[in-house]
Amino acid sequence: MTIPQTQLNHSAKPFLRWAGSKQQLIPTLSRYWDSSFSRYVEPFAGSASWFFSLSVTSAILGDINRELMLTYRQVKNHLPELIQALGSMRKGKRNYLYWRGIQPTILAPPIRAARFIYLNRFCFNGLYRTNSDGIFNVPYNGGAGTIPSEDALNNCSKALQKADLVTGGFEKTLEKVVSGDFVYLDPPFSVKAKRTFNEYDATVFSQDQLKLLREWMIKLDRKNISFLVSYADSEEGNFLSKSFYKETVQVRRNIAGFAANRRKAFEILISNSSPRKT
Repeated sequence: MTIPQTQLNHSAKPFLRWAGSKQQLIPTLSRYWDSSFSRYVEPFAGSASWFFSLSVTSAILGDINRELMLTYRQVKNHLPELIQALGSMRKGKRNYLYWRGIQPTILAPPIRAARFIYLNRFCFNGLYRTNSDGIFNVPYNGGAGTIPSEDALNNCSKALQKADLVTGGFEKTLEKVVSGDFVYLDPPFSVKAKRTFNEYDATVFSQDQLKLLREWMIKLDRKNISFLVSYADSEEGNFLSKSFYKETVQVRRNIAGFAANRRKAFEILISNSSPRKT
């Protein structure tokens, strides 16, 4: 399918690597988007790959990850200071361990955001994981990563000028949704039948939160607000999709110890409206 040029953003690309990123699914997801929507809303922002691929006039991006949302705010509002801080962070395992070991709350916000980007680009597979004390503890990736270019960060900063940023659980963002909005929900998977938390901390999204998400889907539908949910093809996914439109898509898992072990899997897309035909 060819997405209308007015809806595509050819400049901005996500500047973070993120477990569970939907970059590969953007052509499929975009069948649910229409430029007539007044605002794009994403309560589980992550790397916001779909947001950066679209040219939207207004958006809300939310996430429970405080370091992530602080970084988006710095890219949006204080980019020169952030770029200066990034320029002082050298590649290498010793430097990686140094920055990983620093408590981020003692840093000035631009340096704190630069640290987040640096660790994200040089950690193992873009995984975000903390220990019981909330300290980032993902190993070094061997030096394969690169720092985003100044041009890439500038493009993202321009895109973020159109976005309100919310730090907190998904319901905090959903409380701001109004008629005419389009809501994309890409929560961490909480699947009892098998271990799926090689991409996320298992405490991030519980079965209770899954039920709360279902309640919000019903609430949005009753208000005639369009939404799209992406989830694992599972019993839990079927629970979320009951009475809504559902389609199954194939994805390639990006989190594995070695590239040879990466495999194809299935996810479902759930919506209160059917997609445009290709």
